[in-house]
Amino acid sequence: MQNTLGDLNNHLFAELERLGNEELKGEALVEEMNRAKSITLIASQAISNGNLVLQAEKFKAETLGRSKIEMPKMLEG
Repeated sequence: MQNTLGDLNNHLFAELERLGNEELKGEALVEEMNRAKSITLIASQAISNGNLVLQAEKFKAETLGRSKIEMPKMLEG
């Protein structure tokens, strides 16, 4: 499975749309809210990981020179 940060963005907006469904009530709404919390926790970790990779590449660029670096695959759209 190859997911990108672009895919993550799509999942986050899809969840936002599900939460915005005004017909969602009661137990179904509670389930969706719990799902949203789980997605948020996982997304936060993925974003933090992406930020760490980006910071490492910036450090590499400063240390080795800009011609020695490539865009990390996980940050490609």
